[in-house]
Amino acid sequence: MVIENYDPLKGQMLQVLDAEGNLAQGFDGVLKNDDVLKLYQVMTLSRMTDKKALAMQRQGRLITYIPQSGQEAAAAASVYALTFEDWIVPAFREMAGWLLRGAKLKDVFLYLRGNEQGSKNMPKLRMTPLCVPIGSQIPHGVGISWAQKLKGENSITIVYFGDGATSEGEFHEAMNFGGVFKTPTIFFCMNNQWAISLPRSLQTSSKTLAQKAVAYGFPGVLVDGNDIFAVYLATKEAAERARQGKGPTMIEAYTYRQGPHTTADDPRKYRSTEEEEKWLCKDPVSRVRKFLEKRDLWDDKKQAALEAECDKIIEEAVAEAEKTSYIPEDIFKYHYAEMPQELQEQFEYFKSTLGGQHG
Repeated sequence: MVIENYDPLKGQMLQVLDAEGNLAQGFDGVLKNDDVLKLYQVMTLSRMTDKKALAMQRQGRLITYIPQSGQEAAAAASVYALTFEDWIVPAFREMAGWLLRGAKLKDVFLYLRGNEQGSKNMPKLRMTPLCVPIGSQIPHGVGISWAQKLKGENSITIVYFGDGATSEGEFHEAMNFGGVFKTPTIFFCMNNQWAISLPRSLQTSSKTLAQKAVAYGFPGVLVDGNDIFAVYLATKEAAERARQGKGPTMIEAYTYRQGPHTTADDPRKYRSTEEEEKWLCKDPVSRVRKFLEKRDLWDDKKQAALEAECDKIIEEAVAEAEKTSYIPEDIFKYHYAEMPQELQEQFEYFKSTLGGQHG
C-alpha cells in the first residue's frame, strides 16, 4: 500500500512518472499501455476544448469560463481509478474526468453557455452538477457516501475541491463527519498553488494540505498531480480502503493551473513568468506523450490524427450547443424534489410576466 508509505507530515510526495516521461522501477503494472493511450486521448481532448472555450469566451459566445489546462492528469487518472457505480462530486476544473466518465462535450458547452440542459444528464453518470461556491460541495459528497454506507452499497464517492477550499468551514465539517462515521469518501484536493490571487503559502502554515486528514483520523497522501500513474495508484488504493469499510482518504494532487483563475482574472498581476515557465516543464499532457514516445507507442503522425479528430468532435459539439434553445423555466425545476410554495409562487409569477418564452 503506497498510501501508508508516504507521510504527508514529512512532505513526502508520491511520484511514479517524472517530467521527462520516465517511469520509476517497480510500477510497470500500474497502468497498461492501452490505459495510458486512453488517458492521453481524453487529456488531449480536454486541453483542446479548453483552448476553444477560452477563444469563445473572448468572442462573447460563452459566459465567464474557468480554464482547465495543467490539471488534466489529476482529473482523468482519478476518475479512471473508479467504477461506474461510484459517485463523482466535481468542483469546476475536472473536465478531463467528466469526459472520461461519459459526459457529452455538447453538454459541457451548454453548461458554459448558461443552459440548464447541460446538467440534465449528470445524474445518469453518477455526477452532481458543477459547483462554483467554494467548498460547498464537500459536505454533499460526504452525505452521498454516508448514504451509500447506510444502504450497504459497495460504491464510494469522490469529492473534488481546490486548495482555497481547505480554508472554508465546509471542508473541516465534512472531514470531521467523514472521519467520525468512517464514510466511504475520497477527499480529492486539486492543489494548483493559487486560490485566485492567494498563493498556497498564505492558505495554511501546514507543510502539506494532505496532512490535515491526520487530525480527523484518516490517512492523507501527497501525490504529483501531473503524474497519471501516481494519481491513479493513490485513488485506486483510497477507493479500496473505502470499500473495505476503513473510511475516508484525502489525496492532495500537487499541480498547477497554467492559465487564469477565470477569464475575469489576470494572473500576471500576482505571479511571475518564471514561475509559469517552471511549471510548463512539468506539463501533464506532454509528460504522457513523452512516455508513449519512449515506448514507440506514439509519433507525430498519430498526434496529427488525434488533434484532427478532437477538433472535429469539438466543432460538432459547439455547433449543437449553439443551436440548442434555452428553456428559462428550467432555472426553477431542479432545486427540490418537490417545489416549495415560495418557489412555486415565483415560478407562476415568472410565467405570467415573461411568458416562459424560449430564447
